[in-house]
Amino acid sequence: MAIEIKEIQKFERIGAHSHIKGLGLDENLRALDVADGLVGQKKAREAAGVIVKMIKSGKMAGKGILIAGPPGTGKTAIAVAISKELGKDIPFVQVSASEFYSAEMKKTEALIQAMRKAIGVRIKERRIVLEGEVVGLDYNMVPNPYNPTQKIPESATLTLATKDERRTFTVSGRLALQFLYQGIEVGDVIMIDKETGRIVKLGKSEKAKKYDIGEETVEVPSGRIEKEKEFTYVVTLHDLDEANARRGGIFSLFEPVSKEIDSEVREAVDEQVKRWVEEGRAELIPGVLFIDETHLMDIELFAFMNRAMESEMAPIIILASNRGFAKIRGTDIVSPHGIPLDLLDRLLIITTEPYSREEIRKIIEIRAEESKIKLSESALEMLTDLGEKNSLRYAVQLLAPAYEFAKLRNSDKVEVEDVKRASELFVDVSQSSSYLKRWEEKMLAQ
Repeated sequence: MAIEIKEIQKFERIGAHSHIKGLGLDENLRALDVADGLVGQKKAREAAGVIVKMIKSGKMAGKGILIAGPPGTGKTAIAVAISKELGKDIPFVQVSASEFYSAEMKKTEALIQAMRKAIGVRIKERRIVLEGEVVGLDYNMVPNPYNPTQKIPESATLTLATKDERRTFTVSGRLALQFLYQGIEVGDVIMIDKETGRIVKLGKSEKAKKYDIGEETVEVPSGRIEKEKEFTYVVTLHDLDEANARRGGIFSLFEPVSKEIDSEVREAVDEQVKRWVEEGRAELIPGVLFIDETHLMDIELFAFMNRAMESEMAPIIILASNRGFAKIRGTDIVSPHGIPLDLLDRLLIITTEPYSREEIRKIIEIRAEESKIKLSESALEMLTDLGEKNSLRYAVQLLAPAYEFAKLRNSDKVEVEDVKRASELFVDVSQSSSYLKRWEEKMLAQ
């Protein structure tokens, strides 16, 4: 069924790592002090840069990576930076190990699905598309039926323009969500498959006044907006598994997600993809699966993953751990990071270290700028103190409530009094622990 797009006569979301654009390395893979949204962790970033070169040259098959370090030292940030360096077409899947223990499917099935989501297939076909520069994009936001405190797009109004034509469309909520997830904004040049609604971001328009350093710029298309064109896009093996399991064809990619998928379906998909590759119609793109909280995986999952890494269609697997010596879940064996030694032995290990005071200060500055929050020098100093004494995460978390207090004073700049008020209302982990000890007798026990 085609996505509905009707012709008719700013949403913004800032994530925890939305400021990261890459690893911030020079041409010799040396880390700059501050670059691409990253600060410090030079050894880890340089090691990650080598990993990126190995992935791009196809020399990471059957290998995995472990990023190990204390909480709040940028492990996830480095993994996100690796994905940015690999490019927009490289699938990057981020999961927590706890997500594998779902009541809806077996844990090994959840791991298989995560791995196949991280393997892309670049397909080329001639299709009817809409292509042009985004010159207008307005969302119609409504409360999320599952979480009324959040809003999701019910629809959107999209205006596209070429050098010769300008048209406005209304698009469905599902398509509007894709715009949000891909970060599509005014000034981007995009291409939309009219049948499936699949969106490809071609780059930033050369006419755009502002764009990120390093972001690819493209010429605004000429001719009509609606045209027949070779449409190159990336789907994942899991997308194809889902489509074939529903028997709705490979482009039925936006139906409700199914649960477990039969192994025969996956084998058929693998054979089909191999035929496409041999015929020159498709290209296999191994992506990255990033698994946080690795210590939560049990011995069965580790054994399964160890074997799966040897598959010719395995993605690059990046694990992250903030544990020291810990028991491997499901056993009484104590191992570094809670990971079996036979798996550790085949991982490239990158370590991160606590940030210095100056690095904490710079990270807070970057996060404030990303969130469009102005800080006075004294407020920045106090947040730096809190980041050094308590934790960097705590200091960054205080930015938003402190800004709310500044607005209550009819000010657009956060001052010390705003940070102090926020820190008095919101406690960090150590303060929360002290609270629990103080009222331990009145708290409910197990």
